[in-house]
Amino acid sequence: MVNYLLRRLGIGLLTLWMVTFVVYALVRHMPGTPLTVDQGNMHVGRQMSPEAIEQLKKVYGIDQPWYLGYWRWLGNVLQGDFGRSIPKNNKPVLKLITERAPATLLLSVTSLVLAYALSIPLGVWSASADGTVAERSVSTLLYALYSLPSFVAALYLQLLFYVRLGWLPLYGMTSDGFVSMTTAEKAWDILLHSVMPIACFTYGSLAYYSRFVRANLQEVVRQDYIRTARAKGAGPKRVLWRHAFPNTLIPLVTLLGLTLPSLLSGAVILEQIFVWPGMGRLFFESISQRDYDTLMGLTLMFSVLVLVGQLLADILYAVVDPRVTYS
Repeated sequence: MVNYLLRRLGIGLLTLWMVTFVVYALVRHMPGTPLTVDQGNMHVGRQMSPEAIEQLKKVYGIDQPWYLGYWRWLGNVLQGDFGRSIPKNNKPVLKLITERAPATLLLSVTSLVLAYALSIPLGVWSASADGTVAERSVSTLLYALYSLPSFVAALYLQLLFYVRLGWLPLYGMTSDGFVSMTTAEKAWDILLHSVMPIACFTYGSLAYYSRFVRANLQEVVRQDYIRTARAKGAGPKRVLWRHAFPNTLIPLVTLLGLTLPSLLSGAVILEQIFVWPGMGRLFFESISQRDYDTLMGLTLMFSVLVLVGQLLADILYAVVDPRVTYS
């Protein structure tokens, strides 16, 4: 197991280097620079002097070719310096990310827990009620939800629950006057603001996971040991939950490592729609402002989370199935 973890660590570090190298090259070759963004925000008729332009190029780190800029960034990261976000009042990138991370984690972790908690019983029920009118109706609904883009669902939810009914806030994470609220009022306010984003994060995964559990259960119940359990007098519920379901966990846990990338990629769009102050919105703002240090810091963090998720899936796979060993 130790040798396996060491190999995965080495592969992970190599992957991180390749990802950051490619992303840095793409970022530096995007049209525009932080300097052109500043020039575009200046009042009409005002121009920078050549001396000021050269000074700002050094400040933004664009006074050198992109490959030299990458090695300088990597060297700083290895020393614990992730740079500063000049558009964000020269705030350290690491501090900026840690401030935005709780908002994204609130959505992603909650939606992940809800998706698993709801999809497992739904998938088991679909497998046990296969062919019934209710099961076909639910399956049709799940297919429709899975094919519906989350950003389209977000707009429909805003139209329904804010414009039509007025039940939920339109955007943001908190209301005006949040600071003066009591603890209970603050929790309720955040809950109301998070309902629509969490719903958009959850429904696609719920539809996919429930169909996944259903398909695996239908395959497992055809195995010989299930027929043996039925022949011994085991009831339908005992067969499903005690004998069949544990074997569906083996492929299900492998999806955990693949879930993180989809959650993080979805956060970029959904947080922008709901004006949610998380890492996805920060990523979008950094692209528009050509904030290279913040972009690279977010890329590094997202990559680490994906690799950790995949490693966690491998470990859980071995926990669920004792036959699997890593040597």
